Amino acid sequence: MNNRIFHVLEFDKIIHMLKDHAASSLGKERANQLKPSTDLAEVTRLQEETDEAVSIIRLHGDVPLGGIVDIRPSIKRAEIGGILNPQECLDIAGTIYGGKQLRRFIESIEEPKLLIIDSFVEQIEPLNNLEREIKNCVDDHGHVMDGASEKLRSLRTKIRTNESRVRDRLEGYTKSKSKMLSDAIVTIRNDRYVLPVKQEYRGAIGGIVHDQSSSGQTLFMEPQAVVELNNQLQEARVQEKTEIERILRELTMRIAADEEYLRQNVNVLAKLDFIFSRAKLGQSMRAAMPKMNEQGIIKMKQARHPLLSDDEVVANDVELGTDYHAIVITGPNTGGKTVTLKMVGLCTLMAQSGLQIPALDGCELAVFDDVFADIGDEQSIEQSLSTFSSHMTNIVDILEHITPKTLILFDELGAGTDPQEGAALAMAILDNVVQKNARIIATTHYPELKAYGYNRDGVINASVEFDVETLRPTYRLLIGVPGRSNAFEISRRLGLSEEVIESAKSQIGTDSTSVENMIASLETARRNAEHDYEEAEKILAESEQLKDDLEKQWQLFDQKREALYQKAEEKAEKALQNAREEAEEIVATIREMKHGASLKEHEWIEARKLFDEAQPNLASKKATTETKQTNTTEKLEPGDEVFVATLNKNGTIVEQSSKNEYQVQVGIMKIKAKRKDLQFIKREEPILEKPMATVKGSNYHVKTELDLRGERYEDAMHALEKYVDDALLAGYPTVSIIHGKGTGALRKGVQEFAKKHRHISNQRSGSMNEGGSGVTVLEFR
Repeated sequence: MNNRIFHVLEFDKIIHMLKDHAASSLGKERANQLKPSTDLAEVTRLQEETDEAVSIIRLHGDVPLGGIVDIRPSIKRAEIGGILNPQECLDIAGTIYGGKQLRRFIESIEEPKLLIIDSFVEQIEPLNNLEREIKNCVDDHGHVMDGASEKLRSLRTKIRTNESRVRDRLEGYTKSKSKMLSDAIVTIRNDRYVLPVKQEYRGAIGGIVHDQSSSGQTLFMEPQAVVELNNQLQEARVQEKTEIERILRELTMRIAADEEYLRQNVNVLAKLDFIFSRAKLGQSMRAAMPKMNEQGIIKMKQARHPLLSDDEVVANDVELGTDYHAIVITGPNTGGKTVTLKMVGLCTLMAQSGLQIPALDGCELAVFDDVFADIGDEQSIEQSLSTFSSHMTNIVDILEHITPKTLILFDELGAGTDPQEGAALAMAILDNVVQKNARIIATTHYPELKAYGYNRDGVINASVEFDVETLRPTYRLLIGVPGRSNAFEISRRLGLSEEVIESAKSQIGTDSTSVENMIASLETARRNAEHDYEEAEKILAESEQLKDDLEKQWQLFDQKREALYQKAEEKAEKALQNAREEAEEIVATIREMKHGASLKEHEWIEARKLFDEAQPNLASKKATTETKQTNTTEKLEPGDEVFVATLNKNGTIVEQSSKNEYQVQVGIMKIKAKRKDLQFIKREEPILEKPMATVKGSNYHVKTELDLRGERYEDAMHALEKYVDDALLAGYPTVSIIHGKGTGALRKGVQEFAKKHRHISNQRSGSMNEGGSGVTVLEFR
């Protein structure tokens, strides 16, 4: 992709904003190297990376990326045999720790499911031993600690002892010979402890002069009495330095041994910092992930220019590449056309770079091989070219590189020359681009191009709306409506006399007047259509609300009806039970009265059986009632199942005896029955081979708990509905739904489902030993 487009569309400003969101120099370096990709698979992967990072930030807050440093130069020095200083070692330990923190954070996330970012953090090596060795030797301030080795501890103890002895000896001088000193203090020169001695007492003190004041009146002398002590102190310090170098050399060798893992960690951390910086930029712009395609299709809803603040930007809908490949934005110079042009181009570059774009969800953008633009004042003083010549030089270069996978942006096409010639050139250039099947958006103020979109296939007119009342542009893009001149309306609003305006109108051509009237008509039709659309949306919302209310009322009615049925059945069952008990008492009494009579036991058993069969079955009665509601005029055929009203039993048609009489098999008996006494129930259908439906009874194995953690909301709700049905068939009184704590979305969904299900009598959060608020317990009726 040509580099000139990045400057023209101000892509460098997007990169600068992206760098501000990076947490480390590693991320900033990656951001600085950002370039749009022309490979659809790569662009799709970049967009998915950014979207995963956006989900993490939205659900779990900022990501821990602190302590990460670019340690690649230090790794290189260790690899070639150099000795790292304590701060470099500390930076390496800090980067190892930062990588582990990030890995732990990502691995702790249950929702959303992370496929791409998980694969990255798995590559981060913990390197716990190396981190521990560095931390045991270097403190948080970058100093080698006493405990780094026993020898270093001993040397530093010796140094402190010698320093104390030297100070004590010199402080004795400050007390006993204070008159000979410029100031009663002990100071240091050339790493040796000295006293500030007045010039005239040099001989009285004696010793080595290390320095003097600027006036020469004060000499910084090391008394002879402490020379040997200072020598011992210096010797201990040299040994300390040697020991520190040895410790750092061993640490460096240890770091060099793990250089491959360290480089891998740095590369992964740089990539993750870059991904999360893209996500943060998207959030700051209230951006959305675009769907990418290779067909040159652009569909953006309420898209905004990424570099304009919310209080000055106007969102617009832009569509290109389906019904038309070219948009010609006409109308006066109001400032909105160029912004729209740049917005489309800049959003395209951002999307191909893996950045989300400031538009509503559902937007779609294409992957182009090249984006060309001819925007702004192209006058070149160095080349002695006029504005027109510079524009044409650029356009000629663009036309030579056009392919079907090219997006072209022309601002004020054909401007800078004679209007008629400029308009003709503009139409010829547009024709050339359209014929090559490229995508193009062009702006122009030539009135001749207003009818261009109506005479060319694949081309549509557009304009930027202008409010005549306020005399200001609204910056709303109107697709399908060419721009019209507002000169007369503006002049009238500013006070120009009607006589002058009418005179001006009489001097413009009939064709121009017709075009202006057509545009005005289109604008009116558009406003009416928008008003009708808003009304339809309002009516639709009201209808949906009414539908929801009716469904709730019907559900409530259904629940009340079921409750009444259940209450009636319980009452009838109780009455039947009382009748049965009374009958049993009567039979027992008769037996006692007939004891010894000729009645045989099997006759009593048969009578008891007939008594039981005579008792009504509520479910059967209900079925009978439903059966009686069936069609009595149905033509009966052999094999049909029917209800015999005279016997209150079901039977099967054997044959038709006469016109209105049928032979019916009832149990082991065959009877004849009139057609009016027979109610058709069902007819045996031909047996077809089809998958068998399995009814899951109480012996079917269903777990008493359902784990929804990690599921998407819609999938979780489908799984919950199926599980409740299975649990009801299995006869469980209660079940547990595990949804986790997280954002609470799944918990709320489970609770809403339980409220609406008529077979769930109660719901509650789990107790401490059941999982707490991460579990909802459902109780069935």
